[in-house]
Amino acid sequence: MTETRVERKERTRRAILDAGLALCEDSSLIALSLRQVAKEVGIVPTAFYRHFESIESLGLALVDESFVSLRAMLRDIRQGAPSYADIVDRSVDILAQHVRQERAHFAFIGRERGAGPPQVRDAIHHEIDLCEHELATDLALLPGTESWSAEDLRVLSNLIVTAMVATAERLISAPQPAAEKPITETARTQLRMVLVGALNWRSRT
Repeated sequence: MTETRVERKERTRRAILDAGLALCEDSSLIALSLRQVAKEVGIVPTAFYRHFESIESLGLALVDESFVSLRAMLRDIRQGAPSYADIVDRSVDILAQHVRQERAHFAFIGRERGAGPPQVRDAIHHEIDLCEHELATDLALLPGTESWSAEDLRVLSNLIVTAMVATAERLISAPQPAAEKPITETARTQLRMVLVGALNWRSRT
């Protein structure tokens, strides 16, 4: 079957994204050159510009793609009407599963949010803020939070998302699958402690 021009263009774009993700695996995107990516894909440097304006725009596309995984994870956790206990167990189990399935993307988020180009760092922080906002909206539906202020709900969602991001980074750094268990158990304990405190919290009036 003959490949169409659109299909060929999309295949090249996909190859550029994959090459960018792979080439910056051991260092920051900020150290990556356009020529490196073009050479890895097997295209001339000028062909790169048919798909991305710069390495930074490639990085922004990778941020968007990476957060598809994170949003999917958060949607899975929010399915149904989860209790506090459900949130803990679902968060840790689904996080570990998604890290295994999308390891390169989670590693990219963890690495570039601190060491990437400014535009990419800002985009990652913006996406994390959106995740916190969505989670805060869902937390407002849980029993015991009816009288909470919007700010307190946001604080709790920030604690949960921060703990999840830190756990993902530890899972990525785990030397072998057997090392995941103590990491996930610690994460469960951390989230349970956070939520035990939350159940006894009263917003200031």
